[in-house]
Amino acid sequence: MRPENNVVSKILRNIVLILFLVIFISIVYNFRNRESDTVSALMASAESSVEFKGVFIRDEQVVTCSGAGVLSYNVSDGGRVGNDTVIAQVYPNDEQISINREIERLNKELDILNKIQNPGTLESAQPSNLSESIEGTYRNLIYCRDTGDYETIKDVKDDLLVYLSTYQIITDEDVDFSQKITDINSQLTQLKLTTISPNETITANRSAYFVSYCDGYENILKTSSIDSLTAEMLSNVTDSKMDDPSIVGKLIDGYQWCLAGVIDNSRKEYVIGDRVTLQFESASETFDAKIIDVRDEGDPSKTIIVVSCDQFNYDLVQHRSEKVEVIKGRYDGLKVPREAIRFLAIEETLVDEETGLESVVTTNYKGVYIQEGEQIEFRKIDVIYEGGDYVLSAVHEGNSDYLALYDDIMIEGVGSDGK
Repeated sequence: MRPENNVVSKILRNIVLILFLVIFISIVYNFRNRESDTVSALMASAESSVEFKGVFIRDEQVVTCSGAGVLSYNVSDGGRVGNDTVIAQVYPNDEQISINREIERLNKELDILNKIQNPGTLESAQPSNLSESIEGTYRNLIYCRDTGDYETIKDVKDDLLVYLSTYQIITDEDVDFSQKITDINSQLTQLKLTTISPNETITANRSAYFVSYCDGYENILKTSSIDSLTAEMLSNVTDSKMDDPSIVGKLIDGYQWCLAGVIDNSRKEYVIGDRVTLQFESASETFDAKIIDVRDEGDPSKTIIVVSCDQFNYDLVQHRSEKVEVIKGRYDGLKVPREAIRFLAIEETLVDEETGLESVVTTNYKGVYIQEGEQIEFRKIDVIYEGGDYVLSAVHEGNSDYLALYDDIMIEGVGSDGK
């Protein structure tokens, strides 16, 4: 073979190899691009919510005293009071308050011991019944702890102590609390000799809820002033308590209270009448509420929102303002990238139910293109939630016109005509 032929053969062979390499690279590149241009339709969850500085608005009345002495409260924050209920008493110093608290503690302990030692209780008590009562009370104690019901937990704890002590007595004849009862009575007698009458007694003048502080907004942030609230006014509200010895606290009318704040409502997500859930930074539980006012001063990004709630507890009266999350709803659906959404005009035949006449209409549907094998097909979407760069579409099981779970959504390379 001539040298020239060998050179030509080598050149042709190299060209063929290069062509095969180019084709292979092209196939791999197109395959990878094709994979990256699709995303599977998967289930996702989202919450429609907004966080802001919430300002509590309540109808309140300031309660005062002379300011000369030390206050001893008879009602806890958030506690219900009736007309003439003793809210607090004023004593000359802290020592008398400490004595009164010790007397209260000993009286409570004495009541429990007398209940345990009661002959009727011991005669009717059976170990099997007591075991069931102990188990049930213990479960109730755990439930109160988990739900944060600290008022009830005190009574449940006392009941558990009675059941356990009674069980101990009827199963062990040597156990007797008589001497303990005698000692407590002796202590109470000595302490009562050192007690004095209070300088002042402060009572409630009507039925209400009591809180042991004031912040200066009691006559400003009232339910009657909601219409005059401004975004600037709400932003300037501070969460502070007044340091004034003459202030006993305040009475709050009824369960109903409001919360106001400033949000960005440019997308008109929040409207009057919506039911929402409130999650406060300082409270573990959530509260149901209703939007009663939504208005802006020409700038929807600074919209005033006011919600009303009729739930009431200790946590809700500890602040004038705090961070709150208003949750409008939770949504579950198929996650669709916003960049994949397309529109397609579809002709449909409609039948009048009364006359039976048919008519052809064209509707512009929102949807996505999916890859079905080698085919590209359009699927409608039913948007139930809009996020920043995605939407959630409702699942329409059994309807092949709509996007389904695990469909391969085309993100790029598809125009409005599906090509």
